[in-house]
Amino acid sequence: MGNIIKEKLKVAPNYKPKDIANDIEREYGIQLNYSQARRAKEKAREQLQGSYREAYGQLPLLCEKIKETNPGSVAIVSTKEDSSFHRLFISFHASISGFQQGCRPLLFLDSTLLYAKYQGTLLAAVGVDGNDGVFPLAFAVVDEETNDNWHWFLSELKSAVPMSCPITFVCDFQRGIRESLHDIFQEECHHGYCLRYLAEKLNNDLQGQFSHEARRLMIQDLYTAACAPTLESFERCVENIRAISPNAYDWVTQSDPDHWANALFGGARYGLLTSNFGQLFYDWVMEVNELPITQMVDVLRGKIMQLIYTRRVESDQWATRLTPLMEEKLLSETSKARSLQVLPSHGSTFEVRGESVDVVDIDQWDCSCKGWHLNRMPCCHAIAVFEFIGSSPYDYCSRYFTTESYHVTYVESINPIPNLESPANGELDSSVIMTPPPSKRPPGRPKMKKVDAFDIVKRQMQCSRCKGLGHNKKTCGKVNKFDESDPLLLTGLVTEDLEGTE
Repeated sequence: MGNIIKEKLKVAPNYKPKDIANDIEREYGIQLNYSQARRAKEKAREQLQGSYREAYGQLPLLCEKIKETNPGSVAIVSTKEDSSFHRLFISFHASISGFQQGCRPLLFLDSTLLYAKYQGTLLAAVGVDGNDGVFPLAFAVVDEETNDNWHWFLSELKSAVPMSCPITFVCDFQRGIRESLHDIFQEECHHGYCLRYLAEKLNNDLQGQFSHEARRLMIQDLYTAACAPTLESFERCVENIRAISPNAYDWVTQSDPDHWANALFGGARYGLLTSNFGQLFYDWVMEVNELPITQMVDVLRGKIMQLIYTRRVESDQWATRLTPLMEEKLLSETSKARSLQVLPSHGSTFEVRGESVDVVDIDQWDCSCKGWHLNRMPCCHAIAVFEFIGSSPYDYCSRYFTTESYHVTYVESINPIPNLESPANGELDSSVIMTPPPSKRPPGRPKMKKVDAFDIVKRQMQCSRCKGLGHNKKTCGKVNKFDESDPLLLTGLVTEDLEGTE
């Protein structure tokens, strides 16, 4: 049976245990339950790809091969006192050089669970190129996601990728990451909270208290507040939340808005507010996260290698000064600028009139609308001034958006690593004996996809008896006690403000 499944796995690597059981019963009349089919799949996969246990013993060789074939790369593996796997850090020279030379000082941090036999967690830092493309910089495999492992990952990242200017990190707001960023980078970084995580936490904290529509509106206002360019527009958005719930308003104002609101944030996020910006990279991980660890790393290396090559070849055909996406954005703002009136004030300061009146200072690269400052791309008001004085808007775009910087980002290549799975005699240090980490598969089916806060609101169950969320009338153990002094209860926006009774 193992040979039968092995042949099918060659054609369909994502062959599911349920499909295995159905096919075996249909073709051979043999009934397998889910656990039997899963174990049979693991045995067949080990025959095809090698032992999961042996793969951990090959990690020291893998690190040496990476550094040997790709000079300047960083590949570090460490063990615990009992010689079991602890953590692995990898950053290729092509990624390090490309980020330093051509990418804006902006990194997104995130993690994803691995579902191979011994599990673990993958931590990643991805940048963004001049065409708003994902640029994988570094990743690590650790035994579990802990504050200590995040601190270690960020320490290795700083050592591997020296930063010449302050960098902005967009990631979760959990205390461990926040403290690690402060300890390691000190004043050399800004920490932007991932808006997706923030909205998810707000949504979770509001469960059972508000109707579907009220929660949808508050999360929408949270996103709008985060994107608001000025303090006035930010305050207007949070006042909308206060109108629905003073408690939710307090939650928002106490969630460190200076770490997530454009109007208050001190770093540069270029309009990118969530850490799942690097979804392309995480999709790659989901494709290979059941492979033995050495094969998983090598497949990721191959995908990054191919990405760099493809983008280098494609960009050789570009004839514009800016990358295609940024060229399109600039043309859009230029079109808006044609209807604006420009009045010179003094020096480099101009007044621009349209639907609103804005002040532009071209020496400071600033406009009162804050669009130029937030996106590092001239807004329509600034472009109107450039046309008025005969200057080129291209001279006022961030250098990270130029085709030249894009070429520099992808000028280096990742080299192939031959014979990874077949080490020659003597290549492995016999004194290095690494065993897999102790691991237990958690109960239930693994969660394979991160859920957006808006999707959570859409799918939330609502009780037809008490109108509360997260349960139905059969499991409802609460009785509403309405407070007639609260007008929101009468509007239906708040559906639960009660003490539970069994």
